[in-house]
Amino acid sequence: MTKVDLKKSIAAYTAPRGAFEIVDVPPLRYLMVDGHGDPNTSEQYGEAVAAVFGVAYKLKFLSKAELGRDYVVMPLEGLWWSDDMATFTTDRDKSRWSWTMMSLVPEWIDADLVERARAAATTKGGSPAVDRLRLAELAEGRSVQTLHIGSYDDETPVLAEMHDRFIPASGLRMRGLHHEIYLADPRRTAPEKLRTILRQPVEPAG
Repeated sequence: MTKVDLKKSIAAYTAPRGAFEIVDVPPLRYLMVDGHGDPNTSEQYGEAVAAVFGVAYKLKFLSKAELGRDYVVMPLEGLWWSDDMATFTTDRDKSRWSWTMMSLVPEWIDADLVERARAAATTKGGSPAVDRLRLAELAEGRSVQTLHIGSYDDETPVLAEMHDRFIPASGLRMRGLHHEIYLADPRRTAPEKLRTILRQPVEPAG
């Protein structure tokens, strides 16, 4: 049985380090859980991540056993925003952040399979956030992205360069939510070696 790795088949899951690129991201479907607060201290955040991966792995096993289709569980991703975006991009007041934690699923995964995976995760004593998990499509379209290597708190100058210089200089303006794709597990990776794709959907400025 061939194991599909969507990171290798979707071009937008690679990005250059030290440069910005403009990409067209196709509509994709994710397991999602919403929340608010500092990801370093919020119990809600930990529950959301546990719910996403608890259901994601149940889905993988169901897909392999019942559909004969195996795949690599995709990495954690996050959409981030605040009523005042300066609290995210410059001030870094994490207590005021809102977020959606998520993981991409293959196109053959349907809502019924997700509900069965949710039920299995709940039966096994899964995260209380499993009840808030949903399957939803995200259509980002034209976006600017780059690969950041380093700690999450070192993103500030990269985001400033992206938002204040590259995007306007390219005749674009921001829309939608800031998106991060975590290619390394922070529990097993030194902060200076973390690899994160930083993505911002855009549209023509005119």
